[in-house]
Amino acid sequence: MKPTKTLTLIAIFLGLLQAAGAQAEETAASATPDITAGPSSSPYRPDMGRLLATQGVSSVEGPAGGGITPWALIAGYGTRDSYGANVHYSTLRTQDFGFDTAGVAVGLFDRVELSVATQNFRARSGPLDSLRVNQDIIGVKVRLFGNLVYDQDDWMPQVSIGAEYKHNNGLKGLLNAPVTALGAKSDSGTDFYISATKLFLSQSLLANVTLRETKANQMGLLGFGGDLHNSYSPEFEGSLAYLLSKNWAIGAEYRTNPHNLSADNQKDYYDAFVAYFPTKNISITAAYVNLGSIVAPVTHNNARQNGFYLSLQAGF
Repeated sequence: MKPTKTLTLIAIFLGLLQAAGAQAEETAASATPDITAGPSSSPYRPDMGRLLATQGVSSVEGPAGGGITPWALIAGYGTRDSYGANVHYSTLRTQDFGFDTAGVAVGLFDRVELSVATQNFRARSGPLDSLRVNQDIIGVKVRLFGNLVYDQDDWMPQVSIGAEYKHNNGLKGLLNAPVTALGAKSDSGTDFYISATKLFLSQSLLANVTLRETKANQMGLLGFGGDLHNSYSPEFEGSLAYLLSKNWAIGAEYRTNPHNLSADNQKDYYDAFVAYFPTKNISITAAYVNLGSIVAPVTHNNARQNGFYLSLQAGF
């Protein structure tokens, strides 16, 4: 087994152990019942006790959060005594490219999140027309401290750490070659991040800051590392959302990226979104997204790849 896969499995195992320990400590420390937990006739049935929209939506890399960045939230609506899960499908079209992602995320005890996602990227026009790239992502996230809803009397955010192991399955269609043919140093890599999310209920405002260590080119779709840079880069990601009502939210996100490849003058991502939560079982997100330049030095395509994004999430 590859070392990166082994580290991922170890991280998941440790996360589960921490969740079990934290659950036992919270139960022992509090003699009062969890007011967020709804009635359940079976201990195996998810309680769906958290507030509507407090699991966020599914990011394009799998974890719960915004569309292009993870938040400190844990997937699903399960409380500290339960679990939750969701599935998602998202699609984005720019002038020259198409991007689709699908995945599953599971939240345990409002403490640990496990996610799996697959990404499909394809060129729709220009010199790379019909080129396809596929990438698989395994993620783990652990809430360290803070509670998004309960910590309203101080400035303490909810804080989580996470890791995303990514494996690029190579170039298909126009080219049939490993992604390293474009200059990347590796076809796999692991991102590490820490997220802090704060909900101001009285102001109907949510803010998130994520710091990520990564070697990924275009999230890993163009591999990891390159001829310009082949070490981890610290990157910033931020989100701001305003709750129009309990069912509707609007907001914006920004994500910085490394520039590792001379063949890809990678720029920062940003978006503006609207999300609709009709029930706890489903959410719909639409956004305007700008991905900047994607291999423009090679293709001479539009250096500002922007378009519209749509995501559907279902779960409990």
